[in-house]
Amino acid sequence: MATKKTPPTLNAPWKSVTDIKAALTRARELHAESGKRLSEINERVAKRREELRANLHDLSPTEQTHILNRALGGLRAELKRASLDARTARLRDLNALRREVEQAQDHYRSPMQMLVRDSLGSERRSRLQSQLEHAGKVELASLAALAVSTRDRELGAVLAAQVGRMPHTERPFSPHELAERLIGDDHLAVTAAIMEVSELAQRAILDDRAFETGRSVDRVGLALRARDRAALGAGEIPDTEEE
Repeated sequence: MATKKTPPTLNAPWKSVTDIKAALTRARELHAESGKRLSEINERVAKRREELRANLHDLSPTEQTHILNRALGGLRAELKRASLDARTARLRDLNALRREVEQAQDHYRSPMQMLVRDSLGSERRSRLQSQLEHAGKVELASLAALAVSTRDRELGAVLAAQVGRMPHTERPFSPHELAERLIGDDHLAVTAAIMEVSELAQRAILDDRAFETGRSVDRVGLALRARDRAALGAGEIPDTEEE
């Protein structure tokens, strides 16, 4: 039976790892839907262009261009008006997801921060804290090795917190290294997920702006952000029972 956990008390908005994973999934869905709808609209315009051209072959290139611009301009304006509410709703929802995960980012600055919060309030963690309160350096170091080998985050969280309160010169191991070994991959995955949600929201905004104006937009900043995220080499957020 899973031990009961009490959510941590935090001053800023907080989202669990599960929440961030769900936000990323939803952001991907919204971005895909936005791209699909814009592609459908652009395909309608392209199809209409070909239909018109088929009937304008007897006209000069200048006359063809004039007629095409007027007809397609009117069609695009009509499609933009008809799709405005739906496009705005998707962008609004994506931006809300971006704000949520970016506000939560302060709680995922390091593996140590994540590990110490992991299992906070669990009954087993409370028992371990009591049992190890007077443990010596050799015992703490041995238990840290055990925590790493068994992927025991509750034990690791207790050890990291306890050793973190000790003077640096007296620590039997680095609590930050312990956190990195136990939860480093998850930290990278959460960091990358937060970055991706922001990218998806920005990409959707730029795509919509290009659709509205009919002109290309600057995407250099977006490309740099995508490069930085890729450089993390992070995987997907794993399934978790975190509440």
